[in-house]
Amino acid sequence: MDLDKVLSLISDDLVLVEAELKKNLRCDVSLISKVGEYVLMSGGKRLRPVLLLLSSKLCGYRGNRQISLASVLEFIHTATLLHDDVVDNAELRRGNTSANSLWGNEASVLVGDYMYAKSFSVMVEHGDIRILDILSSATTRMAEGEVLQLIKTGDIDATEEDYINIIIKKTAVLLSAACQAGAILGGVAKKEEDAMSSFGMNLGIAFQLIDDSLDYISQNEGFGKAIGADLHEGKMTLPLIHMLRSTEDSERNEVIKLVQKEKKVEEPDLKRVLELINKYKGIEYTVNKADSYIKEAKNNLEIFKDSEYRQALFTLCDFVLKRET
Repeated sequence: MDLDKVLSLISDDLVLVEAELKKNLRCDVSLISKVGEYVLMSGGKRLRPVLLLLSSKLCGYRGNRQISLASVLEFIHTATLLHDDVVDNAELRRGNTSANSLWGNEASVLVGDYMYAKSFSVMVEHGDIRILDILSSATTRMAEGEVLQLIKTGDIDATEEDYINIIIKKTAVLLSAACQAGAILGGVAKKEEDAMSSFGMNLGIAFQLIDDSLDYISQNEGFGKAIGADLHEGKMTLPLIHMLRSTEDSERNEVIKLVQKEKKVEEPDLKRVLELINKYKGIEYTVNKADSYIKEAKNNLEIFKDSEYRQALFTLCDFVLKRET
């Protein structure tokens, strides 16, 4: 099964999700609609809605409550992007000028706040207390992850454990919540619900590992952000952490000066860091780590009978591991 086939399984639902997103953006304050629509419609993968839709179908759900929940997931994700770009002083998002560059930091923060608030309003209307609890918990942990990442910015003593903890909270918890919510909609037993939650967690960790590798090596214009952005921002991702713990003292000190530099890292410096990351196989190590999480994610699905929806989730695993954007 290829990715187009995966999306065709839920194409009708995805159309309804897009309509729901636009409906939830309607607001008397035109700036909210303008900024929100700009970010939401700028080419995102809709991975979180896709996971919820496929998970709910895998677990036997055939109603329509998944549409509003899928839109909530994308709203929460988009709110984090708006806030992230302010914190990071990002100039690009998904290959386009970032919202904060166009409308300013104040507008980006406030529209992000609106999208969080709207998400919870929709969840309350949805009326499922268990799903509300899961998504509110995920949102809280995501905020914790943002603060943890801020604390670890430029920290050359950051460990792999620190890094995994950050990406679990920042990225993986929402993918896990998407899959678990789908399982709850399907009314499966706790064993299957836990399997879906674990599947989303493992997939989410792998997704971020690959994303952080691509930050150093992607040659694809569709990647959507400047190469080396994480290094510019002082983010301690696994390719860099692995290199720093493997390198000789002289090389380590050289990189430390660059990471802790107040000015933007210049192109020759970025090339030097990448040279050292390649020398100590930082990208290879990170991709292999992602592969181990993908294998675990696939194992989580073994509890379910084979179906086109299970195969679709397997395909998503392969897509995450091999993606270039």
